[in-house]
Amino acid sequence: MAGLNYDSLKEERAKIKNDPFPIKEKELIDRYMKVSTPMVNDVLREMELTFQTFPNNLMPLRESMKMAGCAFTIKGSKNLTLNEEMIDRAKMLESIPEDSVCVWDTSEDNESAQWGEIMTMASIRQGCRGAVVDGGVRDTDRVLELGFPLFCKYRTSNGMLGRFRIIGYQMPVMMGNVLVYPGDVILGDIDGCICIPREIAYDVLLRAEEIRDNEVKIKEMVESGMKPTTVVENGGYF
Repeated sequence: MAGLNYDSLKEERAKIKNDPFPIKEKELIDRYMKVSTPMVNDVLREMELTFQTFPNNLMPLRESMKMAGCAFTIKGSKNLTLNEEMIDRAKMLESIPEDSVCVWDTSEDNESAQWGEIMTMASIRQGCRGAVVDGGVRDTDRVLELGFPLFCKYRTSNGMLGRFRIIGYQMPVMMGNVLVYPGDVILGDIDGCICIPREIAYDVLLRAEEIRDNEVKIKEMVESGMKPTTVVENGGYF
């Protein structure tokens, strides 16, 4: 009797996306910083990808915060054990690549702070561009002073030790209903965070830039006093 074959699924779930972009990775990330999540969302919708936004309770600590980078994924959950926990955390921090955004799947934790001042300092030293944590932050005043873009659910004084621990990193994670692979492009701004699959990230960027430039013309039509129906007839939208 034939057993179940999960080889293909195993290979898919072990994937780290590191295929090169048509342009340098840093240039791509810098250009994403000049478009917005709504523009990118509209492009993904054109491509029939309508579920790429992270949960709408993951918002920036400060409205002006914006980030873009390639996903460095982290997975953790509630756990009372302390053995080697701090070592695992340190190894994770040393693995963060330059121009990345940390994407931390906490298994819907609602008690601990997975991010704080010292972790922020270590991430900045690694060249990390920001983080989105489906959990909490502490040392909030210091994180704000460091100017590090952080998106999270809540604030708490509870540290992770003895409450929560890392399971692993650089593995596929879930942020709400969004499956995020290491290497996908993450963009976050005042309207939340969105995941752009790496294999289409360059094409999405080009189209988002077109939308950005086109919206300048649409705004000019509206400011000129043109009727909304006429704006639409001339290729505009609302």
